[in-house]
Amino acid sequence: MRQTLIPGLAARPLFLCGFRPFYLAAAGYAMFLLAAWSAMLSGGLPMPDVPGGPVVWHAHELIYGFALASVAGFLLTAVPEFTGCAIVDRRRLLGLFLLWSAGRVTYWLAGTITIWPAALFNLGFLAWLAFLFAPPIWHDPGRPHLSFLLALTALTIAQSGVFFGSDPMAWLYVAAGVLTILIVIAMSRISMRLINGMLDGEGVADVNYMARPPRRNLAMFAISLFTTVEFLLPGNGVAGWLALAAAAAVFNLLGDWHIGRHLFNRWIFMPYVVYWLMALGYGLIGAAILADWPLVSAGRHLLLAGAMSLAIFAVMAVAGRIHAGYWLDRRPWIPLAAGLIVAAALVRALAAVPVLAERANLLMAVSALALMAAFALFLVYFWPVLVGSRPDNAGGCAEPVRREDTPANEFAC
Repeated sequence: MRQTLIPGLAARPLFLCGFRPFYLAAAGYAMFLLAAWSAMLSGGLPMPDVPGGPVVWHAHELIYGFALASVAGFLLTAVPEFTGCAIVDRRRLLGLFLLWSAGRVTYWLAGTITIWPAALFNLGFLAWLAFLFAPPIWHDPGRPHLSFLLALTALTIAQSGVFFGSDPMAWLYVAAGVLTILIVIAMSRISMRLINGMLDGEGVADVNYMARPPRRNLAMFAISLFTTVEFLLPGNGVAGWLALAAAAAVFNLLGDWHIGRHLFNRWIFMPYVVYWLMALGYGLIGAAILADWPLVSAGRHLLLAGAMSLAIFAVMAVAGRIHAGYWLDRRPWIPLAAGLIVAAALVRALAAVPVLAERANLLMAVSALALMAAFALFLVYFWPVLVGSRPDNAGGCAEPVRREDTPANEFAC
């Protein structure tokens, strides 16, 4: 049976390229997690019995379930494109997806079957990704994409700490910092090509976008320093100052994006807002630590529910169509979904404000519904794109085949 089932599944268009199953999984799992967590908070479902408690479970699954699925989809597509190596074959891709899925199930059951199966599947998934990417990244001249491999290594170390360390939440904060850095890295790779391609498509000759390495490196260094010090000295005033420094460095990064009216193109404005949420999140964390305000959680949710979710949505909405053989989506659901994510992050941050404590549950429910609606829109519009065949009859993860009748500004729409 296995000899017919596995090849049959792998042969479907869903496993044509790495981003397809993982982008669908990321959006679907985000909705499932938010619905389950809301039901748990309201008493409709029992809290999961996992080591570290339900809050650790919630944070772990958002980071290593939802976010890591999108990261895997991005890397499985981006590394072959950046390095020129072959894409992962269908059977190996199916195996990776099943390993990620097994990690989700076994972690949910960790209170019953112990943490060891979850550790085996989750760490095995990260190790397999690193094994696939290490050779092409290492052998690429100059190793310009080594940061991807370092990020995977850091995520593996942090997850090991979650499973076997004495303070799993502290290790999850480390993982959140690594993901934030990975967002900066990925955005710098994508934005150069995407934004300048759009400007060229619109016939704009006097504007050129440049993701400047000094600004990017400063932002990543500041985030790394804060993440390290917060782990070693939680709640210390030094961590507060470093969080403010990270916010300032990210605000400085926004200087690259100020390209006049073209900034308000939906595909340019979304990553711009990602950096705003990131800067505001670190700024609020820093101010809360220094002033001893109970608002650190609000800042973290601006980072995770806001910057991370919007970055994931933006990347999936771009790469999920371009590498499936479609041009970018012009329809209004894209800014609507992005707006829902931003609104959800702001409302969730408000839920952590003490004066609104009586309405915290309502605010959290509204935030969850807004995020669920955003990713539901993604699933509705991207399901046929990701599970269906390419419309241009090309293979793999290539961009759409440009025909003679394709408008010059199609990429910019």
